[in-house]
Amino acid sequence: MDSLWHYQFRIVLLGDSTVGKSSLLKRYTEGVFLDIINQTVGVDFYVQFVEVEPGRRVKLQFWDTAGQERFRSVTRSYYRNSAGGLLMFDLTNRKSLESTREWHREVSERVQPFSPIFILVGHKSDLVAERQVQREEAEKMASSLGLKYLETSAKTNSNVEAAFELLTREIYQAVQNGQMVPQEDWDGVKSRVAIATVAPNSLSLAKEEEKKRKCQCW
Repeated sequence: MDSLWHYQFRIVLLGDSTVGKSSLLKRYTEGVFLDIINQTVGVDFYVQFVEVEPGRRVKLQFWDTAGQERFRSVTRSYYRNSAGGLLMFDLTNRKSLESTREWHREVSERVQPFSPIFILVGHKSDLVAERQVQREEAEKMASSLGLKYLETSAKTNSNVEAAFELLTREIYQAVQNGQMVPQEDWDGVKSRVAIATVAPNSLSLAKEEEKKRKCQCW
């Protein structure tokens, strides 16, 4: 068995504090759900590998950003070099939906040289009784921003993989169409084939360790 990837996509998760960015990412990368997760301080780092088509493997490099305003100057330096990401809000918090427009504007102004690709994600869909944002309203927001929309729940694992898969395929399609081109001085998309032949158990352990690596920025 080998570790081989053809592209690397740098992806950010953006949204107000407590919308569930870390919970969603942990569910996707580690397959776990934690009721209580410490708020992200600065930026956390994760890695996942996906096969977008037979024989075509993508390394996803995730940057989970802090939503608090006091960390905004730190997180800006990370999403500046991203290919795109999940723009998240909490379905039980109307204010977090209203904030997505500002998050989208801020990122779109700073990401160069290509326009980032985002998916609008309404999180915590399992909290039906506490819901403040209806699907129609969220879809209207997504349409106004030119984005696709999905609702997810890290707790029930609803649409978690679908959200990341949709984003990955959108970025991959942009690369295939020439809308995004790997460049030496831009980290959003990297094109490379890295091969390392190792024993299956060793590969599994290596991937697990790589997923758990974090970058704490203060």
